[in-house]
Amino acid sequence: MLGLDWKYVDLDAGELYVGEQLQRIRDQLRRRPVKTEDSEAPLPLPGICLTALRLRKRQQELDRQEAGDAWQDTGLAFTSPVGKPLDPTKFNGRFDARVMRAGVRRITVHGTRGTCATLLAALDVHPRVAMRVLRHSNIKMTMEVYTDATDEATGAALRKLGSALDG
Repeated sequence: MLGLDWKYVDLDAGELYVGEQLQRIRDQLRRRPVKTEDSEAPLPLPGICLTALRLRKRQQELDRQEAGDAWQDTGLAFTSPVGKPLDPTKFNGRFDARVMRAGVRRITVHGTRGTCATLLAALDVHPRVAMRVLRHSNIKMTMEVYTDATDEATGAALRKLGSALDG
């Protein structure tokens, strides 16, 4: 997300391309290509994501106007108020603080991928589709590392099995 460039976002079509990632390498932030070619396929966006990106674009335009000559045009969608890339380490700390303020179970930024995989499984999304959403090249990674079975899904499966066995 921190490496998302606006040139890869098509708000009208409702999709984005994940072309780069932002990494801290030694003491520098660097933009790097994504890991696999499959990672670069267009990703259709749910409405909530489109709304968030539109709001982000408006906020960034306000930041650009307020920063004036201090603005650094990186093309990135998520930047500091003067256009600089966001440091992943600092972003993680800010994310943790928001999670605490929200009063929900602690989860890391990276953990949101597992949440996404688990929600997709709970919605009966085919595992291959979940694999594409998460941009994994291997179904085993999606199913064994990122996806958990919820208690509700387990209960529903056992009730379904019981109904089938009871005739």
